[in-house]
Amino acid sequence: MKKDLWLFLLIVVVGLVVAILNPRFLSPINLGNTANLVGLFGLFSIGAGIVIITGGIDLSVGSMFALLGVIFIDLLVNWQLDWWLAVLIVVAGGIGLGAIHGLLITRLRLQPFIVTLCGLLIYRGVARYYTNDGTAGFEFGQSFPTLEWLTASRTLGVPHSFIVFIAVAVIMGVLLHRSVFGRYLFAVGKNEEAARYSGIRVRRIVAAAYIISGGLAGLSSIYLAMYTRSISPASHGNFYELYGIAAAVLGGCSLRGGEGSILGIVLGVILLQILQNLVNLLGIPSSLNFAVMGGVILIGVVADQQLTRLRNRRVRS
Repeated sequence: MKKDLWLFLLIVVVGLVVAILNPRFLSPINLGNTANLVGLFGLFSIGAGIVIITGGIDLSVGSMFALLGVIFIDLLVNWQLDWWLAVLIVVAGGIGLGAIHGLLITRLRLQPFIVTLCGLLIYRGVARYYTNDGTAGFEFGQSFPTLEWLTASRTLGVPHSFIVFIAVAVIMGVLLHRSVFGRYLFAVGKNEEAARYSGIRVRRIVAAAYIISGGLAGLSSIYLAMYTRSISPASHGNFYELYGIAAAVLGGCSLRGGEGSILGIVLGVILLQILQNLVNLLGIPSSLNFAVMGGVILIGVVADQQLTRLRNRRVRS
């Protein structure tokens, strides 16, 4: 809880600094756009955080957005399926890919880094082949009123993507912090062998984490597709997995596993987007976005290591 409090205070301080440097930061338009981006990036960041809590990692998320995104547009434009059926198929596809990751990691004992790295390459390649390396997009004048209202509209100025993100965060917060499944996730991340000897079905817990991550990636791919309206499979979602990892690390998820909170991930996503907003408002070249993100990840990991060392020293003394 102390981590979350310090992170919240950091967000307030950074927000005040940005507002002083550029008053447009507090304009309703900018706040609305920032909230929309928080929702878009927050959905899959929660899934990334849950995987990290188990001691794993998912590098395939960005490529999943490209593959599931072009499939989603194809189902709507060329197959002319009802939007709700296309949504169900794409979310189910994300769950299926997550299940494959979980199966390879738990049954074949492959490293999560290798499995998801291969997924990153495979899904991107399949997406490019699926569209013949072309851009997938909606036809001119094509509209899906209900789907667009659910994904791209706003209520009282609040983007629906942000509302869905908060709803998912609440649900996953209850699951992670108020259920047996959540306790098992932390136990597996802390010490997998000890968890196994305690009677926890470690394979099922780890697989479930990747399935949740895949499902949230599938849902995110729909929101991102409706946000961009067109998808270039060669670049769509590039490095987005790093946003999820950075948000989780900033939010207190240890890359060693066994630590983290949904509230921390939410705050991590907000801080990342404020930093991105700072880059844009201050006229800093957008090419430095990745440098900012890399620096944030490095600071988060260093801070996590230092805090762990301090705790260990206190325990020994």
